[in-house]
Amino acid sequence: MQRVAIRPEIAERVVARRGKLHLFEKLDAKRTALLVIDMQNAFVAPGSPIEVPAAREIVAPINRLAAALRERGVPVIWVMHENQEGGRDWAGFFDAFVAPGKREQAAAALEAGSRLQALWPQLEVAPSDLRVAKNRYSAFIKSDFHKTLHERGIDTLLIAGTKTNVCCECTARDAMMLDFKVVLLSDCTAALSDDEQRATLENVIQQFGDVRAADEVLALLG
Repeated sequence: MQRVAIRPEIAERVVARRGKLHLFEKLDAKRTALLVIDMQNAFVAPGSPIEVPAAREIVAPINRLAAALRERGVPVIWVMHENQEGGRDWAGFFDAFVAPGKREQAAAALEAGSRLQALWPQLEVAPSDLRVAKNRYSAFIKSDFHKTLHERGIDTLLIAGTKTNVCCECTARDAMMLDFKVVLLSDCTAALSDDEQRATLENVIQQFGDVRAADEVLALLG
């Protein structure tokens, strides 16, 4: 499991700027939701076309956290990438960022209803959980997801899933700029490398939200 820490010089920079390292000393369970991003077969399964091997290592931590949050009345939301056949609803990505010989395979892996588009089966999903589809890196782009959250009185988002430096970070950035409080979960997110993981942790804590481990978040919720 990727265990990387924010570098001391970055932590010092944050403290010098705002007087403390962490933004939040307490969280309100009634106004908080857990977003679990892209923990689908396409990203988690061994040998899948867009595999993130470290994502398998965060399955157990996500399951433990989700169970503890449900006990506190915190909703768990599974955010799943879903595109149209051939990725035609995001041709700007599939045509430009994926090699011609791999486009069809990558797009098919995330088509609605495909085996690879489904959640990884070892994730423990409860009947009360919500599922939200996205077709961009950020859950907030080309969607009314922010309205759904506001209607439920949610103003604080805990972000888990993969890739840390792509869909998790994009969602965290947009959430902050839509005035949500953001906590990126350092031990419930996974990237393709430690360097990419650390880069997002440091980006988020400096500009977009807090960075905490799952147990720290549970302590803040009381």
